[in-house]
Amino acid sequence: MNDRDRPTGGQTAQAIEAAPGTEDLESKRARAGFARRLLREAGIGVALLAMIAVFASAAPHFTDQSNITNVLTQITINLIMATGMTFVILIGGIDLSVGSVLAFAAMVAGLVLKSQGLPVPAAITLAVLTSIAVGMACGFANGFIASFWGVPSFIVTLGMLNVARGAALEVTNARTLFEFPNEFNNFGTATLFGAPAIFLVALALVLIGWWILTQTVFGRLIYAIGNNEEAVRLSGHNTFFYKVAAFVISGLTVGIGAIIYMARLTIASPILGSGFELNAIAAVIIGGTSLNGGRGSLIGTFLGACLIGVLADGLILMGVGDFVRQIITGGVIILAVIIDSYRAKLAERTR
Repeated sequence: MNDRDRPTGGQTAQAIEAAPGTEDLESKRARAGFARRLLREAGIGVALLAMIAVFASAAPHFTDQSNITNVLTQITINLIMATGMTFVILIGGIDLSVGSVLAFAAMVAGLVLKSQGLPVPAAITLAVLTSIAVGMACGFANGFIASFWGVPSFIVTLGMLNVARGAALEVTNARTLFEFPNEFNNFGTATLFGAPAIFLVALALVLIGWWILTQTVFGRLIYAIGNNEEAVRLSGHNTFFYKVAAFVISGLTVGIGAIIYMARLTIASPILGSGFELNAIAAVIIGGTSLNGGRGSLIGTFLGACLIGVLADGLILMGVGDFVRQIITGGVIILAVIIDSYRAKLAERTR
């Protein structure tokens, strides 16, 4: 039996060969899983719409076109990083290094952009490829160490957080890079179809990631590993490859995020991305992805990132101070984790 014949589809995939006569049961389980995901995402969507309605009536200028553009711009980086983070959390891992890796990738890309002797288009292209390569290399290191030696990803990525931050400071001796080509900086403020171009890049990444997770064997196995890694291994699949690949995807999105953040700020600083890992994790968890792995979706992550962005913007417009905003945002994250815990218990009872 080849891989395509194995029943690894669906987020509740068992990754083992189904016995004859169980196809109807598997179909029912798949439909039930889809219904649960739809209800979960609908709930997040309703919460987001309710929040928008509250701020539209209570916060001045919340519905202005300029503010809507600002909200989309603000959520872009978090959405990009949360997209990659979703893959990691779905396999039951965590990546605490994304903020520091973003800074490291940005500094290396900044050096390439400022290099002499390269035409501007070539410098921009090389900077983009270099940033992505740095992000993927750090993601590979995280995934390889965590999977090969069985070290918890929390510990590995905590170490990479410090390694990447130190490397970002070292490559330019803690100096901030600026005066990038105008062609590069202009992308950070460009609009397309009335929306920020950088947001459309983030949206494209979400759609690509959604397609991978829902329409490919690779995506189905990501879910299956989060549900039962041992069953996937016993079915003949190389779980090591898929776990490392999840971290590499996270690194790839961080590399893209670094370039977009540079274009938006028109600088590259070694202190960029501080605390971004918490925002990305929060978007994923608020979006309904389980910290235990195996359950969640990128549509939920998209809604979670939007909810965080709308909440922050609305509170600012209402004059809420920075400290209180942090308290409220932290409370929302804790509430999301509590809801996830209850949801996991309910799912266990209904199996």
